[in-house]
Amino acid sequence: MIDFNLSLQTKDVNVLSEAVRTWYQHNRVTPTERATQLLCSAAMDLYSQGHRTPEELATLLITRFDSPYSLKINATTSTARH
Repeated sequence: MIDFNLSLQTKDVNVLSEAVRTWYQHNRVTPTERATQLLCSAAMDLYSQGHRTPEELATLLITRFDSPYSLKINATTSTARH
């Protein structure tokens, strides 16, 4: 039987959720399903890289996706800017 530590999983989800909510509040936009999927995926990648606080994750999300337009498919990424 696999022993899942549910309190740790809930804590992790709460950290990720708070970071994504902060991104939306910072950009003053209403959440959409597509944007939330992208932000959650990015937050999970950052979390797996060792960024563990909501503040740190939110800062990195805000830096990576500096506006709602940066979430659009085919949008210029920050690494492609000159």
